[in-house]
Amino acid sequence: MAYRAVLFDMDGTVLDTLRDLWAAVNVSLERFGLPEADLDTVRAGLGNGAAHLIACCAPPERQEEVLAFYKPWYDAHCNIHTRPYAGILPLMERLKAAGVRQAIISNKPDPAVQELARAYFPGLLETAVGESASVRRKPNPDAVLSAVARMGLSVKDCVYVGDTEVDLETARNAGMDCIIVSWGFRSREQLLAAGASRIADTAEELEKMLK
Repeated sequence: MAYRAVLFDMDGTVLDTLRDLWAAVNVSLERFGLPEADLDTVRAGLGNGAAHLIACCAPPERQEEVLAFYKPWYDAHCNIHTRPYAGILPLMERLKAAGVRQAIISNKPDPAVQELARAYFPGLLETAVGESASVRRKPNPDAVLSAVARMGLSVKDCVYVGDTEVDLETARNAGMDCIIVSWGFRSREQLLAAGASRIADTAEELEKMLK
């Protein structure tokens, strides 16, 4: 393998979380008598954390209260429709067997990140890091650099795998190689416009790029 460790984004990269996120947003909006958000609006708002997502779906004067309701609701309902993308678990198992270390870096609230990591990737990850009071969300490199330090590696040993322009910027800010996948929350056209140069369309293509 070309890398000693792979750091994966969670939403849109290894897990299809869109339906659960969409449901949580609309439950939160309904709680305050606000109109529902359509699926495309939610998809476009993903990648920059919960506050940005709610800002895309609720009027400015209601965002604080909607966000306060949304976070615990989503944490408690984050694993209803969520599933790994095709080929991801076999890929991660092959990486582990080859001695490649793995972590997840996410702008999702940390309690949901930990729950989903335990549910879907037991024994495969060395660490998983979500948004919290002590970790600034991507594209700030805090979470990436924290995971690298926990594994006792350098950024040159690692590659970051994501699905949005936020992930590209995160990798740049960390000084780390980056591979982008096309099955997540952005179109290939959006990824190319954001400057993606290595784009994998399937888990098999991603594995070839990692080698």
